[in-house]
Amino acid sequence: MEEQPERIRDDAFYWKKRFVVDRMLKFAVLLVLLVWGSVLLLKMVTPLKEDHKRHQLPSNTTVDGKLLINFDNIRNGTFKPTRHNLQWIKSTKKGSDDDMGLYATKIDDKFVIKSVLDEDYEDVLLKEKTFEYDGKNYTADDIIASPDLSKLLVRSSTVKNWRHSNFGTYFLYDAKKAEFDQLAENVALAVWSPNSVDVAYVQNNDIYVYSTKTDETIIVTDDGNENVFNGIPDWVYEEEVFSNDRALWWSPNGDYLAFLKTDETNVGEFSIPYYAQKEDDVYPEVKTIKYPKSGTPNPVVDLWVHRFNDDSTYPLNVSSHHESDSTLITEVTWISESSLVTKFSDRSSDVRLVLHFNADTKHAKVARKEPADDGWWEITHNTLRIAKDENMGIIEDGYVDVANIDGYNHLVYFSPADSKYPQVLTSGEWEVIDGTLAFNSKTGNLFFIGTREGKSTERHLLYVNINKPKEVHQVTDDSKRGVYTASFSSKTRFALLSYDGPDVPYQKIIELDTDKRDEHIHGNSIGKTLYYLEENKKIRDNLKDYARPRKTYQELNLGKDKDGNNIIVNSYEILPVNFDSKLKNEYPVFFFAYGGPNSQQCIERFSIGLDEVIATELNAIVVVVDGRGTGLKGRPFRAVVRDNLGNYEAEDQIRAAKLYKSKPFVNSDKISLWGWSYGGYLTLKTLEKDAGENFKFGISVAPVTDWKLYDSVYIERYMHTPQENPEGYEKSKVSDVEALGKARRFLIMHGTGDDNVHFQHTLKLLDRLNLKAIENYDVHVFPDSDHAIKYHNANDMIYNRIVSWTRKAFNGEFDPK
Repeated sequence: MEEQPERIRDDAFYWKKRFVVDRMLKFAVLLVLLVWGSVLLLKMVTPLKEDHKRHQLPSNTTVDGKLLINFDNIRNGTFKPTRHNLQWIKSTKKGSDDDMGLYATKIDDKFVIKSVLDEDYEDVLLKEKTFEYDGKNYTADDIIASPDLSKLLVRSSTVKNWRHSNFGTYFLYDAKKAEFDQLAENVALAVWSPNSVDVAYVQNNDIYVYSTKTDETIIVTDDGNENVFNGIPDWVYEEEVFSNDRALWWSPNGDYLAFLKTDETNVGEFSIPYYAQKEDDVYPEVKTIKYPKSGTPNPVVDLWVHRFNDDSTYPLNVSSHHESDSTLITEVTWISESSLVTKFSDRSSDVRLVLHFNADTKHAKVARKEPADDGWWEITHNTLRIAKDENMGIIEDGYVDVANIDGYNHLVYFSPADSKYPQVLTSGEWEVIDGTLAFNSKTGNLFFIGTREGKSTERHLLYVNINKPKEVHQVTDDSKRGVYTASFSSKTRFALLSYDGPDVPYQKIIELDTDKRDEHIHGNSIGKTLYYLEENKKIRDNLKDYARPRKTYQELNLGKDKDGNNIIVNSYEILPVNFDSKLKNEYPVFFFAYGGPNSQQCIERFSIGLDEVIATELNAIVVVVDGRGTGLKGRPFRAVVRDNLGNYEAEDQIRAAKLYKSKPFVNSDKISLWGWSYGGYLTLKTLEKDAGENFKFGISVAPVTDWKLYDSVYIERYMHTPQENPEGYEKSKVSDVEALGKARRFLIMHGTGDDNVHFQHTLKLLDRLNLKAIENYDVHVFPDSDHAIKYHNANDMIYNRIVSWTRKAFNGEFDPK
């Protein structure tokens, strides 16, 4: 670490007041010395004082007549785009093949059906969100329309469970009769059958099916308890596998119901105390969850099927098809009315199997066994059913999926469904994002989002015909920078095309089944723009009044890897207002990192937030780098971190810091790094590896500090188990606290109610710091906040603290005295 000069105190200016000179000669000599010394002092002190002012919070002043960005105008929504999510629905006409572009939406307190073809069309499903039942008033927190739109499932009295799950009281609303009937209380999940007749719901971890036709309820399972879950995931499957609250799947016509049965009897428990829930509580409330930590027992899962024609329920015995004693079931998809495919793997995701099951014959067949080949299998939900259609030349039921083709994720087609080898639909040095969005059964076109070759920071809407593989066509113009998403009407005649950046977002409805084209293309290169659903004109107008820091996306060459290949990474930088590259030793650099395996932060989306506040208020350069291990740059780039987390990711942040440190306009003594969750972990590992050489400061929020303490389903995918990889776990731990002690200062923040990255991680690290008497850090704890850190004003507080703490760092308040 470079030695820092001692700071000169402001009261040094007043030393002359302490002297009284009696003789003229002494006075004259002292006067000369004073003038000469004052000049030197001013030369030394003035830059420090100016530097101190440079990082002070600006007032509501303007730069070139424009306002400055701050948290107030961010939090009041000045720059927050409006975004509409359409729930596309099928025509209500029985047997209709028309695509009228119908969608469900909420207007004020009404739930209505609208049509993209007729702006005046409106079919009211529910007039207002408050209603009375049995003498009590309720509020509709959520509604789910039956496929034929004749009835609604209405959830009220909602109580949050985990990240994606809730409990509530469910009602059935008959739109024609305008009547409510209570389905059940304390319901975790309710799902319509495709035929709009039945509702499958989960109560007390058991599955029930209510028939609106007979007004009867059948019991599908009766073994649910605190350890056995039917139809809903336990904590780890909700968090890491499905990312939602559903673990049941109707067959296309509603004749079968597949569901996951989860037994977490042997899973270890973790208790979380809550200290600030009620003002008068003198003892904390304690909540206990089953949380499988790395190397400990996982929940035991199997897939079951209920057949309605004979009211039978039976297991698939998935684990019997796998050598592993701990199977992960990761995806379930019905391919036809009586057959499904399920993907499952060993607990470390080294080998994935695809099982084809015939529900009529109860016959199961392993269609494919797929080794990960020096990488791992990500948990995905990309399978899309392609139904048999002889008119289209599709002679058997099959499905489209995403597979690794020469190191990149691409669309493949399996037909029949139990095929061992697929037909490759797309290929090249670019990647498909999240599988197929929609399939047009008339044209055979498959729509999907993909990156551009050599430009993985963009997202474009593309299509390929199922009968013309590898002929990929643009829907959005990929000659222009852009990030797009899309959703499609029931027959893919219409699409809601959403432009998310880098400029101000907009949304528009386009018609794809037409030969008409826009004369002046804006976004889409095919299809007719019907109208803009949202243009965010207010944001465009607001931006005219503000001085916005300049954001640039770039690729950085971080040098050679161990094999002599260039390390090319995605990055972006944000330069402060009035940035001047001619200045010397001027600008601090504020790095943000996430860096988790297969993640991506450098996406060209519109955003104004913390980065812009830091650039504006602290006159700092903000830099984000997606180093090795992150996604969408090919399998070798991301797989290099397997069994060795925290090494290459930290090395790449340090290499990037050295690049910026070498720039003459950068103040190399003021380089900081921060991150949240995996980014908090990466911040600490980088400070540890760097030992104060390049990064002087760091902020770590909700960090993992020891992967043995994290959940098994996530971490074993990248690190195997601690029993299999003890050396890797030891190296990946934040353990060299003496190296952390060489940073100038760092800040750790964590919520005590974090059910994802337990507060235990931070406490373990603090204990290690205590043992080595390390003192160069601060800690901020947020009582009862979970991983998002939002409880009791915590979210505003944490971002305020990031800025205020960084200001102190850049002002030299943490420099050695």
